[in-house]
Amino acid sequence: MFQTLQTALTNFLNNRKWTNDNYQQQEKIVCHFLLNITQAVEPNVYRAVLTIQAARPVYNSSYVSPIMNFQDNDVTFKYIEFQQIEFNESNISGSDPAAYNLSAIFAFYTYMILGLDYDSFSPRGGDSYFKKASQVVNGAPDGRNITGWKAFDGQRNRYWLAENFNNSKYSLLHDAYYAYYRLGMDKMYEDENDARRQVINALNHLNTLSTDNRNLLSIQFFFLGKSDELAKLFKKAPPQERVQASELLQRLDIANAAKYKQELK
Repeated sequence: MFQTLQTALTNFLNNRKWTNDNYQQQEKIVCHFLLNITQAVEPNVYRAVLTIQAARPVYNSSYVSPIMNFQDNDVTFKYIEFQQIEFNESNISGSDPAAYNLSAIFAFYTYMILGLDYDSFSPRGGDSYFKKASQVVNGAPDGRNITGWKAFDGQRNRYWLAENFNNSKYSLLHDAYYAYYRLGMDKMYEDENDARRQVINALNHLNTLSTDNRNLLSIQFFFLGKSDELAKLFKKAPPQERVQASELLQRLDIANAAKYKQELK
C-alpha cells in the first residue's frame, strides 16, 4: 500500500502543471519529499513527518545550493490503496478533510519551493507562488487530528511560513534570497570577492529583519541546511570579512553558532 502511495505522490508532484511557464527537462527543480509514517491513528488514517528538500543550481558550476530543508511534524492524512491523490484550488479541503490533507500539504510546499526558486532568480519573482501557498493555507482542510494550518497550532508551521513570505513588513526577506543566490552564488565564478560581499549583503538584510522581529520563523528557515555552505564560503575570505561574516552568522543561525566560531576563527 505504501509503495502505491509513493507512486501516487510522485505522479501528483511531477505530472501536475504547477506554473504557466514551460520548463525544459533539465530546468526542473531538484527536490525531495520524504514522508516518514510514524503511526496509524485509526483505520486508513496515518500520522507522519514530512521532510522537504530543494536545491538550486549555481551558474557556471555543477554545484547545487540548498534552498529548502524543512521538517514538518504536523502531517495527518487518510489514504486507501489506489485512491486518487486529488487537489482542487477552488475546493482544497474537499468532502473528506483527512483524505485531502496530504495533497494540500504537498501542494503548499510545491508552491513554497517555486516561490523561493523564482525569488532567487529575480527580485520578488516568487510573489505569485507565495500567494498561492497562502491560498492553500486559507482553504486548508480542518478536522480531527489535522494541525499545522492555524496560527495557534504552534510557531513553526505552514501558517507562519506563508504569513512570513506574504507579509509586506518582511520584504527584506525576498531581497536576501535574491542577493544570496543571483548576486552572490551565481557570481562566484566571475568575481569571488564581490560575490561574497553580496552574500554579506543578504546576511545584513536578514540581520535587520531579525533585529526588528525576534524569532521570525522565516529567518531560521533560511539557514536550514546552509551551515556547511556558508562556513566553506567565508573560510577563504579576508580576515576582516571573515570576522564580519562569523559575527552575523553566529547571531542569525544560533543552532550552528559553534560551527561558525570554529570554522571562521
